[in-house]
Order: sequence, then structure tokens, then C-alpha cells
Amino acid sequence: MSERVETNFEHRLLLRQLELKDYKEVKEIMDMVYSNVDGAWTRKEFSNLLKKFPEGQICIEDNGKVVAAALSLIINYADYGDKHTYDQIIDRGTFKSHDPEGETLYGIDVFVHPEYRNLRLGRRLYDARKEICEKLNLRGIIAGGRIPGYKHYADKLTPAKYIEMVRNKELSDPVLSFQLSNEFHVRRILKGYLPDDKDSRAYATLLEWINVYFEEKEKLIGGKKTVVRIGIVQWQMRAVRSLEDMMQQIEFFVDTVSSYKSDIVVFPEFFNAPLMALTNEDTPSEAIRSMAEYTEEIRERMVQLALSYNINIIAGSMPEYYDNKLYNVSYLCRRDGTYDAQYKLHVTPDESHYWGMRGGHKLKIFDTDIGRIGILICYDVEFPELARMLSDMDMKILFVPFWTDTKNAYLRVRRCAQARAIENECYVAITGSVGNLPKVENMDIQYSQSAVFSPSDFAFPHDAVVAEATPNTEMTLIADLDLDLLKDLNTAGSVRNLKDRRRDLYNLSWVKRNDE
Repeated sequence: MSERVETNFEHRLLLRQLELKDYKEVKEIMDMVYSNVDGAWTRKEFSNLLKKFPEGQICIEDNGKVVAAALSLIINYADYGDKHTYDQIIDRGTFKSHDPEGETLYGIDVFVHPEYRNLRLGRRLYDARKEICEKLNLRGIIAGGRIPGYKHYADKLTPAKYIEMVRNKELSDPVLSFQLSNEFHVRRILKGYLPDDKDSRAYATLLEWINVYFEEKEKLIGGKKTVVRIGIVQWQMRAVRSLEDMMQQIEFFVDTVSSYKSDIVVFPEFFNAPLMALTNEDTPSEAIRSMAEYTEEIRERMVQLALSYNINIIAGSMPEYYDNKLYNVSYLCRRDGTYDAQYKLHVTPDESHYWGMRGGHKLKIFDTDIGRIGILICYDVEFPELARMLSDMDMKILFVPFWTDTKNAYLRVRRCAQARAIENECYVAITGSVGNLPKVENMDIQYSQSAVFSPSDFAFPHDAVVAEATPNTEMTLIADLDLDLLKDLNTAGSVRNLKDRRRDLYNLSWVKRNDE
């Protein structure tokens, strides 16, 4: 979107989308305009917004300098309703409320440099917002509006009376009068929308503009799922004669789980360990490096299975050896034919001692046709920082393929996985292997009880366990996960772990850049 207008010989105005390089100028304006309500956003918050919805962030520049801007999100308004706050919408600068499948454009900010207020730039920005709303076929625009002029009448007028008088043009408010003149109507009065807005006495108007061109559309196929069906395989370790023998077992479970119309199937960590017995190596470190030679072919064939059976596959984890370095990697094989990988970040003392394995250095969030998911391999789930970072990237389901030899090792994984579900208001699915591998040193015994965990609140199972397998028995577990329950929990739960974090006291950051 661009529109060039020459107003006179001094000004050269351009309407365009905001970019990260504009932050310094945006901050300068916000610090002036919002000096009494916390000033500008941080650079990180500004960057978050641009990443979430670049098309909705617009500005007007004059001779190359930003002088006005309007910022927006798309939301599913039913998730918030009429009684929400500004902080709930922006989610403390993470903007996780943005939903590309939503039906409402939410106006979160409009600001104009004080020296440019005589050029009616706000009207241009509002018109551009309406254009975005129409072109994206959204139902309308919602915004919370300050009423800063109320400070002069608070001792003699109620907010309702003040708004009525502004609407009838008996009084003028610097914000509300402008919004009403731009075809917005007051839907209701909000108390505590911006608690620090002393001029408005913490009151605000909930404003709405209706897109009369909106056309209701229902997606017949391929729509966003609200209930996801997952299948997890509690895998029996058994001797195999060849890779073909192993692949036959894998395909059996993919076929079985897909026949229940599942969206995703999960295998355990090192589910391909029986191949180690075929390597004829003398030491565990040599055996696992030889087994790593199978990894690429297994991955390629599991991608084909994902396509053939129309199911996303989390291929447990397998060893990968390159540049004389041994890693543990989990592959996500999507049913559209693509794949991605998450490396195990923390290796156990045994993995380091017996195999010389090392940890990866990237943490990834995965976009899938069932929403955003995360994968943490076994030991990684015992480090709460990782799941929290994935949650900040809007993870809904965390998958944990694991391998444990004894019950106490298993319980470490289980207890930590349950904690991650509560802390991050997400579902967590764990699965491991059972049985014995007498000819494979360091992986000779297995203990597992696969399970699916939920947050702990009234909408979920009373023990926060969606489903669990019989211990130490080969089987599959099928579970339906309602993602809408997570939204309800996030806004109206008994406790709200994500929203109630004290970001003013502490934060979490990734030290090593993902591209290093």
C-alpha cells in the first residue's frame, strides 16, 4: 500500500507500512504523545508486532521521516469480549492475541507528531485502516479510546454523561471527538482499560466501525482445527534383521494410528536403537555412529509415510553424525511433504560418556496444520526455560519423545512434563519405549508409561491426565485435544500462569543466536 500526496512545497507525505528501521522515530513520537502513560514500546515489542502482522502497521512519513503511525492486530473477538483491557490485547508486548484466522481488526494505537496535528494525518491513517479491514474481509474495527478531556469534568460528570455530551457536540474531547467524526460509535464504557491513564481517570470507550462490505465465508476444507487428535506409540524394542524389518514395524503403527483419523503420530527417542545390533561394532560409541548412517534414509521414508497416510509424524529421535560430531535429532515429517528438525540440547552424562554425544544449539517452534507445536527430547523437558520460550512463541502442544531405563528416570521426565503443561498452559504428550535389547550396550533395558497431560483447571481432567498407557506394554494411545480450552484458560482460568508472570521483575532470553 502506498499513496503519495504533495500538500505544499514544504511537505512530501508518503503512506506506507512500518519497518524495523523506523523504530527510533516511532519511539520519539510515542514518548511525546504518551509521556503520561508509560511512553514508547521497547524495540523488542515493536519488532514482535512487525513479525506478527506487518501489513497492519502503517505510517506516514514526511520527507523520509516518520511523523504519524497506526498499529493494529487481527483478533478473534469472541476470545476477549467487551470486558477486556489493553494489556490483555497486547499481552505485554508479545501480541500473542494476533490471530490470522480472526474476524476483527483491533486498533491498538494511533499517534501523530505534535508538530503535524494540523494536517489531519490521523484521518488518513483511519481511512487506511478501513481499507485494510475491507481488503482482508474483516467484520470491522474495534479500538479502545482514551478520553483525556474527562480530567476537566470528572468531579461533576459521570463518564457516561461526558461521552454523551461529546457525542452531542456540547463538549469536545481531543481523542473521542476525532474518533466519532471518523464513523466510529461507542459500544460501551470500559473501566480499568488503561489503569495508568490519569487524564481519563482509567476510563475508556470501546469503539467500533462496521465493515458493510464484509462477506461471511466458511472454509469447507482445510480450515483451522480446534480439536486435534494425536496418536502416540509406546514402542517395543525388539531385535530386527534389517532396515526393511524396522520400516515394516514403523509403517504398521503409522497405518494403525492414521486409520483413527489422527493428525499426528509420535515415536519415542532412539526408537531405531535395534539397528545398533546390526552394526557389529565393538564399542557403544562406534555402534551408534554406524547406526547414524541409517538416519537419512529413515527420515526420507518417514516423510513418504506422512504423505501416503496423510498424517504428521514426529520421528522420535535418531543419531546424526556429521563433521565428526554426534547429535540426537527429532524430525517432524509433515503430511505436506516437508520436514524439519529439533536437536536435543542437553545430553545426559551417559550419552556424553558412552557415545561422545553433544547438544545442539537451536530451539525451534514448528508451524503445522494443527497449530504451533514444540519438540523437546527427553532430558530437555527437565529444563523449564525451553518450554517457556516455546510458549512465548505460541506453542499449543509440546511433544516429548524419551528413552528411560528405570522407573525413577521415567518419573523425572513425567513429573517435569506435567509441570510444563501447567506452567505454559499447553498440552504435553510423552512417549518412550519398552522391552529389552540384550545385544545393545547402554540401551539394554527400557521403562515407559506414555501419557498426555493438560493444564490443571476445571475444564480439564480432574488429575490433569488426558490419557496414559499401561506401563511397559507395547500399545498406542489416541487422544483428542481441545485447543479452545487453552484459550479459555488463558483469559479466565482459576490461575493464569502466562499472563501473571512478573515481567517487570525478570525475563528470559536466548544467549546464542540461532544462526551461529
